[in-house]
Amino acid sequence: MNGQVRVAIVEDQREIREGLRFLIDGTPGYACSGAHASMEDALIAVSPATTDIVLTDLGLPGMSGIEGIRRFKERFADLPIVALTVYDDDDRIFAALCAGATGYLLKKTPPAKLLDGLADARRGGAPMSPDVATKVIALFRRFRPPLAADYDLTPHETRLLALLAQGHSYKSAAAALGNSVNTVAFHMKSVYLKLQVHSKSEAVAKALREGLVR
Repeated sequence: MNGQVRVAIVEDQREIREGLRFLIDGTPGYACSGAHASMEDALIAVSPATTDIVLTDLGLPGMSGIEGIRRFKERFADLPIVALTVYDDDDRIFAALCAGATGYLLKKTPPAKLLDGLADARRGGAPMSPDVATKVIALFRRFRPPLAADYDLTPHETRLLALLAQGHSYKSAAAALGNSVNTVAFHMKSVYLKLQVHSKSEAVAKALREGLVR
């Protein structure tokens, strides 16, 4: 990972927003590229030219964080977006991941773990609070897979998806498969096309939901 991790914050509560800005700007290797009180403002100001990751609350005034995630992914499919919220219910977790969230962290996450999660998201990982990750696996496995789900995934692509579903980042999945990170990224582009998704979190969610991996 080269250079600073540039993070745009979307949080309506001023005290929390400024606390996150202080944490990010005060940590070597990280920089706050903008702190926004609403998703409407963030959608105008944020772009991949200045930002590596969007860190957003879900319970925002006006446009919700979930709708904002969806709109960001429509504009910038490769821009990682991590939810940071107090909500840990199944409905919001499911909605955020299906909208395209890269990760899902709770606001009780310790600062060091939050920073690690942001760095992991930039590397291609999917940071989640442990209790959220447990819910995600249980949630998607409750769905009955279609009887004829066939996306023509290669065995290698299926193994890669299975590793990502287990919480691996691109880097650790590459090590497990004996590939480079660039090779993993190349295979994931093929997976996106076959599954008709736009992010790693969407690919993992669809793979679990339809029984492509276990």
